Amino acid sequence: MTERLQKILTSRRMHNFLRDPSALVGSAILVVFLVAAILAPRIAPMDPYDLASVDLNNYLLAPAWMEGGQGAFPLGTDDQGRGIFSTMLFGLRTSLIVGFSVVAIASVMGITLGMMGAYYGGVLDAFIMRAADTVFAFSTTLLAVLLLGVFETRGLFTVIFAICIADWVKYARTIRGSVLEIKDNAYVLAAKASGAGDGRILFKHILPNALPPIFVVMAIDLAVVIMLEATLSFLGVGVPLTEPSLGMMIAIGKNYIYAGMWWLVVFPGATLILMVVGINLFADWLREELNPKL
Repeated sequence: MTERLQKILTSRRMHNFLRDPSALVGSAILVVFLVAAILAPRIAPMDPYDLASVDLNNYLLAPAWMEGGQGAFPLGTDDQGRGIFSTMLFGLRTSLIVGFSVVAIASVMGITLGMMGAYYGGVLDAFIMRAADTVFAFSTTLLAVLLLGVFETRGLFTVIFAICIADWVKYARTIRGSVLEIKDNAYVLAAKASGAGDGRILFKHILPNALPPIFVVMAIDLAVVIMLEATLSFLGVGVPLTEPSLGMMIAIGKNYIYAGMWWLVVFPGATLILMVVGINLFADWLREELNPKL
């Protein structure tokens, strides 16, 4: 284990990573948000969704450094008396849970379908690609809104499922192109000649060599999914009111922005933007690192 860790720390990619300021900044931002989301119940001054800890007398308090602010609510409160800072921490959990869940499920779905279609070809490939073209013809946001409108119940799982249905296409298209380039290589043909089964060829010989572009897509898609979840919650079709969401915080805050209560929108909006910027900085480094042409 020690030797493997030392090998990773002295590798070319680690060297390039440590010499790239944007990659370091992006990774640091992402790590900070991950830690904040995981430790939200411990570091948040209050649980904004525990009715026993919410007091309506703290309605629309300004940030602590402004007139009328209180030290217990460093970033102010919303129209329900919930601390903005605490609500943001719990909202981060929702954003990251949806983001990582969708990327994991949609990537497995898309990789499996795209790889099978490219390897076997024929009717299977045509059917998968026509299904992908049909989904791709719709805006991801619009398709997710339509699917969420069909479901009778709303919740975190419903949002994840709806986004996955609209999101698997990019993985299927990417892996299909890679597999079409790889499947006729000498080492794949040699594996077939040696009597290896399709499963062994696909998952031992083809998939490992087709994954680098997928890693880049996953990194970029994480930011896209987080923004999409926020958009759906802002529109009122995402997570229910009983669950925290940065998008829902912005939707509530916009009703008070012209009354001068800017903190209701600025802080959750800035958090969302900073998180997406951090992910994109890391994704840009990963794209350059995994692209042999660069």
